[in-house]
Amino acid sequence: MNKGLSVALLAAGIILIIWGVSASESFISDVSRFFTGAPTKKAIWLLVSGIPATIIGLFGTLRGRKGD
Repeated sequence: MNKGLSVALLAAGIILIIWGVSASESFISDVSRFFTGAPTKKAIWLLVSGIPATIIGLFGTLRGRKGD
């Protein structure tokens, strides 16, 4: 995997996780959690997409360092 793409995935994944945590702690998410028992779908999707992107980006970045 290209090192630049790995770094971009890592950065995007971290940003998505931060936004997901922020969205899950928002007032709207609290209201959703009160009625449904779960945070909003937006918060869930941000976390679900951010975690794999971070893992893939981290793996690609660390794997690229051995070959240099």
